Amino acid sequence: MEVLGIDIGGTGIKGAPVDTDTGALRGEQFRVLTPTPATPEAVCTAFAEVVTHFDWHGPIGCGFPAVIRGGQVRTASHMAREWLGCEPATLFAQATGCPVTVVNDADAAGYAEMRFGAGQGRQGVVLIVTLGTGIGTALFLDGRLVPNMELGHIEIRGKDAERRAAASARERKDWSWKQWARRVEEYLQRMNAYLWPDLIIIGGGVSKKAAKFLPLVTVDTEVVAAQLHNKAGIVGAALASLYLSHTPQRVRSEPAPLVTSGTPDACGSNG
Repeated sequence: MEVLGIDIGGTGIKGAPVDTDTGALRGEQFRVLTPTPATPEAVCTAFAEVVTHFDWHGPIGCGFPAVIRGGQVRTASHMAREWLGCEPATLFAQATGCPVTVVNDADAAGYAEMRFGAGQGRQGVVLIVTLGTGIGTALFLDGRLVPNMELGHIEIRGKDAERRAAASARERKDWSWKQWARRVEEYLQRMNAYLWPDLIIIGGGVSKKAAKFLPLVTVDTEVVAAQLHNKAGIVGAALASLYLSHTPQRVRSEPAPLVTSGTPDACGSNG
């Protein structure tokens, strides 16, 4: 089955059609800049631009950089605060005329790595950490997702962890790989102490350069680079549209659902 996967990040919105049976992209990625400020109206316009680029009229899965609970946006670290209480699935469907499923972006990347990447076939506790504009985390127990684990925002040395250990922090501070690796290690040590995972998968675009920093990181558990790199968000978003289906055959064979599409009141006052 082909689904259009769209990954909304703090700096870019990218998408591509995905073969959900193999995880392969069925076309070149198309990317637009994330609007500043990233208001619902502006992001919907950019989202629709990606959809129009592919002349797409089928199902869409979207990874969104926020906690999504009950279909509503509950946090806004990298999006405008106007998103709080909104139902992005409804807004994106209205903007494109397509059925849209929305999940947390790190959870989407986790789906992809567990299905087609470094987590394939792994049981026990698996933590996916995406290092990009911020730090995203996804936690799986025996292949089933624990949704919305926003562990990139824990406090380390009095600061939000992603201010110290995200890939953007290395670029912003012009740190060497060794300097940055110390901060990544400190963050992963904290994750290990909290969760005792059997495997940690490091994702995000920087995972392509894992050889520059992962050998410098020492943690008392197995730590590996993601295999899908920065396309994991696109692939996982597409998979999420299947995982959230109410078709019994799919629900039995895939991880538990995260969210459902929103109600017609896409920006209610109860958020």
